[in-house]
Amino acid sequence: MTTRVTLGIDPGIAIVGYAVVAEERSQLSLRVCNVITTEPSDAFEVRLSKIFHGLSDIIAQFHPDDVAVEELFFARNTRTAIAVGQGRGVALLAAAEAGLKISEYTPMQIKQAVQGYGSATKHQVGEMVRILLGLSQVPKPDDAADAAAIAICHLHSSKTSMLR
Repeated sequence: MTTRVTLGIDPGIAIVGYAVVAEERSQLSLRVCNVITTEPSDAFEVRLSKIFHGLSDIIAQFHPDDVAVEELFFARNTRTAIAVGQGRGVALLAAAEAGLKISEYTPMQIKQAVQGYGSATKHQVGEMVRILLGLSQVPKPDDAADAAAIAICHLHSSKTSMLR
């Protein structure tokens, strides 16, 4: 049986969560789960470059089969939405440059796939990530745990869509 490896990305500009999750014979395992951070004092283009190169390095090291990214939803702060959107664009570019298929999921889809409830709390999702990956504790920081949830969502969702 083939192992399928997915890179989950929780986009941002100050903190980008990433997690590489593998699935073999319906068993999930975590390969890496961490964050890329940028300094607010750095020029914006430097921050974007750090995200791009950080994700490109992760892709080169772990060779994922595909990438799953959270869709953005901002109702209030336009400035934050634009900055995070640019960080998200750089994440998509890193995946595209590597020739990887990209799938996007809303926060509700991610919560539904991981916890079974679209309005689940961050704590509930983190705990299910811990259980599904057989970890002793929830990955930290939250952005890393969110990236793992995004990867799990993709692995579960794409399996379901193949059955249709």
